[in-house]
Formats: sequence, C-alpha cells, structure tokens
Amino acid sequence: MTGVPPPALTDEALDRELHHLHETRNDTFLHGSEDALMFHTARTSDLEQEYLRRNPDRVIDARRTRHGSRELSGQDA
Repeated sequence: MTGVPPPALTDEALDRELHHLHETRNDTFLHGSEDALMFHTARTSDLEQEYLRRNPDRVIDARRTRHGSRELSGQDA
C-alpha cells in the first residue's frame, strides 16, 4: 500500500483524501485496471474506517437509512 497511513493524516488531509477518492471512484471503476480498482477500493476503505474512528458521534441523516427514509415519506416501516 502506498500513501500516508490514515492515522498519520491530519483531519483536513483525511477529508481532502476522501473527497478526492470519492470524486475519482466512477472513473477508476469504469476505466482503471484491476490493480487500480483494487488499490482504490482498499485505500478508500482504510480512509473511511479512519474517518469513522475519529468521528464516532457524527450526525446520521435519518433519510440515509431505510427505516428513516420510509418513516419520513409516510411508508410503513
């Protein structure tokens, strides 16, 4: 694995890295080699896990859960 280990990144650098990886995901998926896609997936997972570790109390939008989305739209949960 290359790149700065996720725990060594500042919060700002972690946010920047995640933003960039999310921006480039579709292009990597459609046009990257198998190795590029595997690296992209692994790096994204590592950075996302670090983000979750640092932000255990982040605000969860109810619309981003199946139950919350159904409840907000008036459907049976």
